Amino acid sequence: MLVLDADKVLLVKRGVDPGKGLWALPAGFVDAGEDPQAAACREVSEETGLTVNIERLLDVFYSPPGEDGLADIIIAYAATANSGELHADDDADEVAWFTADALPELGFRTTHILLGRWREKQS
Repeated sequence: MLVLDADKVLLVKRGVDPGKGLWALPAGFVDAGEDPQAAACREVSEETGLTVNIERLLDVFYSPPGEDGLADIIIAYAATANSGELHADDDADEVAWFTADALPELGFRTTHILLGRWREKQS
C-alpha cells in the first residue's frame, strides 16, 4: 500500500524476515476469502495504527516463487490516511513518514519500483 500524505510516504521498518531491518511499504497477505482491498487496509492498520482510504489500483506484480520471500502476486494500491494514531505494531519495528529526498534503506523489489515512480512525480 502506497500511503501518501502531501509530499510524504508511509514506510514500516520490518521487524521480521524477510527483509528484517529494512524499510518497506505496509503490506501483508490476503486471508482465504478476504477481499484484497480489505486485506490491504487491514495490513496497514495492523502495522501502523492508521485507517486508510484506497484511492486507486497502482499495479499488479508477479514475483517468481522465492523472490524476496514475497507472495507470487502483489497488488499495489494508493491510499491516504484518514484516522488513527501512528505507531508500529504487528511485524513492524518502526513506522514513519518520509519525503522523496530522505528515504531510508529499502527492501523488496516492489517497494523500490513503486517509490521510484512516486519520486519521479515529486521532482
